[in-house]
Amino acid sequence: MEHFDAIVVGAGVAGLTAARLLNRAGRHVVVLEARDRIGGRVLTDRTDGLVTDLGASWIHGVTDSPVAAAAAVFGMPMVEFTVGGYQPASRPTAYYGPVGARLTDAAVRRFVDDIDAVDITLARVIADSKADASYRDVTETALASQGWDHERTQRVREYLEHRAEEQYGVQRGELAAHGLDDDSIDGDEVVFPEGYDVLAARLADGLDIRVGHVVSRVAWSARGVTVSSGSMVGTSDDVVVTVPIGVLQSEEFAIEPALPEPQSSALRRLRMNAFEKVVLRFRTRFWDDGVYAIRQQGPEGRWWHSWYDLTRLHGIPMLLTFVAGDAAVRTRGWSEDRMAESVLAQLRRLYGARVEQPMHVHVTAWQDDPFARGSYAYMTVGSQTSDHDDLAIPVGGVLHIAGEATWTDDPATVPAAMLSGHRAASRILQREIPIEELWAER
Repeated sequence: MEHFDAIVVGAGVAGLTAARLLNRAGRHVVVLEARDRIGGRVLTDRTDGLVTDLGASWIHGVTDSPVAAAAAVFGMPMVEFTVGGYQPASRPTAYYGPVGARLTDAAVRRFVDDIDAVDITLARVIADSKADASYRDVTETALASQGWDHERTQRVREYLEHRAEEQYGVQRGELAAHGLDDDSIDGDEVVFPEGYDVLAARLADGLDIRVGHVVSRVAWSARGVTVSSGSMVGTSDDVVVTVPIGVLQSEEFAIEPALPEPQSSALRRLRMNAFEKVVLRFRTRFWDDGVYAIRQQGPEGRWWHSWYDLTRLHGIPMLLTFVAGDAAVRTRGWSEDRMAESVLAQLRRLYGARVEQPMHVHVTAWQDDPFARGSYAYMTVGSQTSDHDDLAIPVGGVLHIAGEATWTDDPATVPAAMLSGHRAASRILQREIPIEELWAER
């Protein structure tokens, strides 16, 4: 039985951040990772020499972002692509109405103005909402207060529905009223043409990482921690658990004794979403010129309403779309061909015979990944904003939970994962570590 100063469970960005900072402080640390790779939900495919991020893709706002700062030092090229937060008008977007015709610039301005008006009202409604209010409850209240006709109201309602789905992979009625409180972007958004996984590789440099170790039990007491996987049992003074919420809630992962309050209630109110990517590469670029995104309104856009033009990353015509919430659940297990044909049917409504068969299709399956069980966490109805931070309160002075779901200000993001790992390391060392230590050259 090996003993360590600290054991980190999970080699995603949160785990690698905590381990790297503890290692740099002179602690004897091991990282146990269930998969045969590092990165967690940062996953880059390089089939045929083409780079596709199948997990995390964006930095949603580079201003004061630790991930942007680390990427710059690590020499990771970044390309501006400011539409990942489902903004209605931050960059040129081709909007198509319910009958499949492109909206005029004037019509788009009126639509965006309507969204802005509802968002102003929505902020007040959410602030005054009850603890058990859903995002549907507050958005319907905000819409009703506008006094618009059905058609005008319905177009903005669709937008609010799609925003909840694209941001958190869940229908409005299942998301807490405060579930989108963090929906703000500071600075440009960027993507990584050479792959997000370069970040994980650089953070992992020099660490003792043992892949293929599926941890099933974490036993803690005031005297320390015992961590069990199928192939080893290790003891440590501290443990940092960074597995996704879906794993933390599963019967296959045991924490003994069970989490106390408020951590247990916070965990119970969070849930993993259903959110997948569909990436299509084409021989030619048949869609609108000079746009970042394509969006369609109306009932035909119930599933497929937004496409993002990622051609600028590599000069290869490429569209990214998301299947989220109910659509992701209902299409679970579909073949790539069936998924692509469903997407193409909607593109043909807009572009007709110009639409061609894709050269290559990627469809993710995070719902079926036993070490993720979804893409990221969301706040269920009845959740409190403080649930994220409450989950990270140290248990017994030895057990620390980290990961994107444990950071209140910007959950469901790589910066949240990084900042949570930094917090866990600081708590173990009992001093505030400058986060710049994470990427500083030694």
